[in-house]
Amino acid sequence: MGVALGVVANSPSPAPVMTRSTFVRFLSIVFGAFVVASCSDSGVLGPEVLPDAPTLTDAPRAVSGLELRALWWKDRDKTLAPVSQTIGVLGGTITIPQTGLTVSFPAGAVAAPITITITPDQDYVAYKLEPAGTQFLAPVTVTQSIAYTELDGRQLTKPLFAAYIADDKVSLSGNVPVSELEPAQTIFSPLSPLIPESHVWIIRHFSRYMLASG
Repeated sequence: MGVALGVVANSPSPAPVMTRSTFVRFLSIVFGAFVVASCSDSGVLGPEVLPDAPTLTDAPRAVSGLELRALWWKDRDKTLAPVSQTIGVLGGTITIPQTGLTVSFPAGAVAAPITITITPDQDYVAYKLEPAGTQFLAPVTVTQSIAYTELDGRQLTKPLFAAYIADDKVSLSGNVPVSELEPAQTIFSPLSPLIPESHVWIIRHFSRYMLASG
């Protein structure tokens, strides 16, 4: 039997060697992918994006899962008392000089005279308005002077929100869950376009509202 000469069989190429630096880079990529996947699964996608506040000509906006921070009063050492007043079919105005609040009821807002009580929170720019559940036949205008709040004389760095709180018993400390954003407008100082003077909003029902920021 003859033997073929001069034919060399191809030997298998050596397997590539993973160096230590290559291995470290590989682990970094795998770990990074794991972190991204974990964040996506947990819903952590970065800073919360705040919605635009409704303008005075808009309708109230129902929201879900939104939490806002109530503003503090500038002076939290004084005791704030509730104010009661009867509003008739011709309308009227309720003011709380201690907090800089004015609530204006137009003619036709109520079908019959009703006694309204407004109780300010002792620490936060928030009010409980009663009788709870009252519905108005015409828009009621609320004006809050900023001079009585923590923002007095300061430039506004975040938007303000007039927010309705469905739960009258929820704590206003920290982030507060809100269920509705009211049509509103921030009025700025004529001397500085960044310093707010007051915040005006429209309500159509009672009971609990707060002035908040993101």
